[in-house]
Amino acid sequence: MIKVSAFTDDCLGDLDAVGVAERIRAGDFSAEDAARAALARIDAVNPELNAVAFDDRERGLARAAAGEFPAGSLRGVPAMIKNNTGFAGIPTMHGSAAVPPNPAKENEKFTDQLLASGINILGATTLPAFGLTATTEFVDRPPTRNPWNTDYSCGASSGGSAALVAAGALPLAHANDGGGSIRIPAACCGLVGLKPSRDRVVASAEGEGLPIDLISNGVVTRSVRDSAHFIADMQRYQPAKGMPDLGLVEGPSGRRLRIALISEPITGGLLDPETSTALESVAELLAGQGHMIDRVPLPVDRAYVQQFTDYWSMLAFGLDRFGKRLLDKGFDRKKLDPFTLGLSKSFLRRFWATPGVLMGLKKSTRQFRDLFNNFDVVYSPTLGHVTPKIGYLDPGGDFDVIFKRLVDYVTFTPANNTSGTPAITLPLAQSKEGLPIGLHFSADVGQEQTLLELAYELEAQRPFARIQD
Repeated sequence: MIKVSAFTDDCLGDLDAVGVAERIRAGDFSAEDAARAALARIDAVNPELNAVAFDDRERGLARAAAGEFPAGSLRGVPAMIKNNTGFAGIPTMHGSAAVPPNPAKENEKFTDQLLASGINILGATTLPAFGLTATTEFVDRPPTRNPWNTDYSCGASSGGSAALVAAGALPLAHANDGGGSIRIPAACCGLVGLKPSRDRVVASAEGEGLPIDLISNGVVTRSVRDSAHFIADMQRYQPAKGMPDLGLVEGPSGRRLRIALISEPITGGLLDPETSTALESVAELLAGQGHMIDRVPLPVDRAYVQQFTDYWSMLAFGLDRFGKRLLDKGFDRKKLDPFTLGLSKSFLRRFWATPGVLMGLKKSTRQFRDLFNNFDVVYSPTLGHVTPKIGYLDPGGDFDVIFKRLVDYVTFTPANNTSGTPAITLPLAQSKEGLPIGLHFSADVGQEQTLLELAYELEAQRPFARIQD
């Protein structure tokens, strides 16, 4: 076991992103000082973590020296962008050797919204091939490792971002989520991971053309206030249409919530003892604070599991057969990894089911959102069991075995992607191995304020464990 921490007594100290921005505004240090400190930290830990997909330090330093940042609340804060999101000058390689390293010619729409927060992009972070699995492992290069214990997975698909933020190399980093890919790595690495409502932020380039857009963009952070400032900045740049206004949420409210507790995975399995203990402990804490807790089953048909996996397989099939059109003319499907190919073949075996799959997913959205007629928040574990070791979800392993493990592991997160509802994971417990355990809270579409207020309350009642302690 190796624990990897970049925290040191440089200008970043143990500040969160808001703290760094405040010090830059106060003149205590400059954006260039912050960038150089972050790069030194990255250089110290990345040989162990393997979390950087593309190093763009020279442009980041030049930007910091010039002070060329929008006036967002995170102005000058060093960060990185996940390497599936177009940022002009960085090759968007999606974690796969099948995509050639051609620099993006322009930012995608969401990137401009992301930059409105004022963050300084120093490079791009790793993800597994096309973000299709829940661990940042590869068949052609070393895995990205969990800084709490490098024998273990850092989650995915925003694994590189989570590893660097958890280790203290960056105050925050970009992440996105199509089935849990903000929340899963945040849970594995002990971070706050807020998946916004569908259309709360600008749609991703990948999600715009999908029949059901699963993907939400966001960040992974070490504090609730960082996530709150980020989403407030996104709304100042472009307010979401058809949703409640969301300004800056600055703390808990006195409102007591009706909370639905879901402890049974939709796959029909049982929680492992450590996850179950963590779930019950926080349920007791919530009840002790005056919230009303009722146990309910997930109100979604068991058929949802097959429907979501069929839809997920369709995405892999699209990449496999149309990668040149969707991603890059130089796309080479001969270099696809076994897991992506396995998913693509799964779709071919069941392509006939696609119309029923889309109808079923829309039905599940209605069923899930009906919960919020009686409850303010749905509470569950983030994951079906504690973080596994590297290799458990090996993308080069037997596809049927690995896929079954994946489905059991991510059982709680996908419902928010198909329904478009917001959700947040908080690092409120730890396993006997000292690894974080994430607990998961979701609300109806547009209700991020409720989640952030509850998150502030829980952060104060049960402060998050710190890797540097």
